[in-house]
Amino acid sequence: MSLSAVYLTATTSSSGTTGGDTMTSTLLMVGMLVVMFGALYFFMIRPQRKRDKELKAQVEKMAVGDTIVTIGGVVGTIANIQDDNVTIATSVAHTMITFKKSAVNTVVPRQQ
Repeated sequence: MSLSAVYLTATTSSSGTTGGDTMTSTLLMVGMLVVMFGALYFFMIRPQRKRDKELKAQVEKMAVGDTIVTIGGVVGTIANIQDDNVTIATSVAHTMITFKKSAVNTVVPRQQ
C-alpha cells in the first residue's frame, strides 16, 4: 500500500465523523488540561509556597546566637543583624562574614 493510499484512507474515515464527536473530544482534551494544571498546582506550586512562607517566618524570628545555613552552604552563628544584613561567625577562628537575609536557607534556633 502506498503512502498516498494510506492518506486517502485516513482522510475519508475521519471525514465521516459528526460534529458531536468533535465537540466531545475537544471537551475531553480541555478537561484533561485542567486536571493536569490542577495536579501541577497541588503537587508542586502549593508546597513550595508553604516552604517559602515558613522560611520567611524563620528569617524574621532569627536572633543573635542562632545557627544558620546559607544558600551557599556556609554554616555559622549569628553575631549581628542589621536591616537586611546578617553577620555570622564561622569556624573556630570566628571569621566574620556578612550576608543578605535572602541568602539564608535554614535557621536553627539556639538551645535554651
